[in-house]
Amino acid sequence: MTTMTETSARFREFKMPDVGEGLTEAEILKWFVQPGDTVADGQVVCEVETAKAAVELPIPFDGVVHELRFPEGTTVDVGQVIIAIDVAPGSGDAPAPAAAAPAQEPVEAPEAEAEPKGRTPVLVGYGVAESSTKRRPRKGAAAAPEAAAVAAAVQAELNGHGAAAPAPAATAPAGAPAGGRPLAKPPVRKLAKDLGIDLATVVPTGKDGIITREDVHAAAAPAAAEAPAAVASPVAPETPAAAVPAAVSDSARETRIPVKGVRKAIAQAMVGSAFTAPHVTEFVTVDVTRTMKLVAELKEDKDMAGVRVNPLLVIAKALLVAIKRNPEINAAWDEANQEIVQKHYVNLGIAAATPRGLIVPNIKDAHDKTLPQLAEALGELVTTARDGKTSPAAMAGGTVTITNVGVFGVDTGTPILNPGESAILAVGAIKLQPWVHKGKVKPRQVTTLALSFDHRLVDGELGSKVLADVAAILEQPKRLITWA
Repeated sequence: MTTMTETSARFREFKMPDVGEGLTEAEILKWFVQPGDTVADGQVVCEVETAKAAVELPIPFDGVVHELRFPEGTTVDVGQVIIAIDVAPGSGDAPAPAAAAPAQEPVEAPEAEAEPKGRTPVLVGYGVAESSTKRRPRKGAAAAPEAAAVAAAVQAELNGHGAAAPAPAATAPAGAPAGGRPLAKPPVRKLAKDLGIDLATVVPTGKDGIITREDVHAAAAPAAAEAPAAVASPVAPETPAAAVPAAVSDSARETRIPVKGVRKAIAQAMVGSAFTAPHVTEFVTVDVTRTMKLVAELKEDKDMAGVRVNPLLVIAKALLVAIKRNPEINAAWDEANQEIVQKHYVNLGIAAATPRGLIVPNIKDAHDKTLPQLAEALGELVTTARDGKTSPAAMAGGTVTITNVGVFGVDTGTPILNPGESAILAVGAIKLQPWVHKGKVKPRQVTTLALSFDHRLVDGELGSKVLADVAAILEQPKRLITWA
């Protein structure tokens, strides 16, 4: 997809690119530049969050920032222009950004109406050029400053504030065709719907009798003030979707949080997986005392210097060996073609809890890595996820996943499959427990493993073998050598 267009020899526009695999939108988390700032080719200008990850966007040319089309917190469709750059700043006075000022301020709804000068936005990117002919004003439209003042006074009276003004009967608001639909752009209609405002009651102040966002907000203000007195309209105005949770009032007992970004992706993936793949979960409790001793020894090994060694490393290696002994578990169900796709590689997913939600990046070709290489890859994966810098590519193409719920002190769980995969291993907390060892009850390091698998392509026997192999390796780590 082309992410820029040349509107003139001087100004160039940069569109929201598809930073993932077929993603349709992204939220602008932070702008690193402001109008008037000088930027260079390759400089990061903003950070956006997709349904998969937070990504920094570099600008592909030099110049001076002319206009930011959307404020932080706005969700923007792929292909929409997000920033305009003056690539020849010394060639004369630049025209003022049309409708750019509102984009610098907080906006309630994501459809910020940023209109480039001389063009009217349509679906994405460019719009059609503004017509050179003027449209005949509609009946009832404000045709002069005096008429606009009268319309404003009427609006104030309808909203319940301001002195009474000589206004026409409110049977047909100004700018609305007699008996017709009020004139407003789709984003304004959505805003009115979110606020519970009937556009038929709003007096327009825009050109040619079009209702603007300001008109809707003006109509909503008195309704919100009257709500506590129980005299509001039957449709109570709701707080429009915003980038941060907002309580309705100090006494509110609920907070509504917009579902978007990573949380939206998690919800869709989990619902799709839970109601598509028939899950089966098996459990086994195992003595991992020898594995814990091995971890302690590896921490002192010079070949493991500089990498993080922990039980998860040995568990990951044990799962890779179990997959090598039972390769049929490493597969996917292709519903469209009615095929089982056997994977001859293992991209090992590691479920990671981040401030933005759960993500599952994976270690590519984990089956080919030595223990030090696997430890290094695990360390990089965790650090990148914790910093919120995991790329969409790092989360694509996983084949099998491990989720370590033990870090939260949890004994076990019934994990849901990552979409497109056939198995996921949950690792519980490792605790000192009484255990029968060599005929005697002794304190031993014990954990519980849970393996969920897709019963469409993994039979109980296969799933049981894989789980038993992982447990056997953790009980006797020397099997990492004998079985590998």
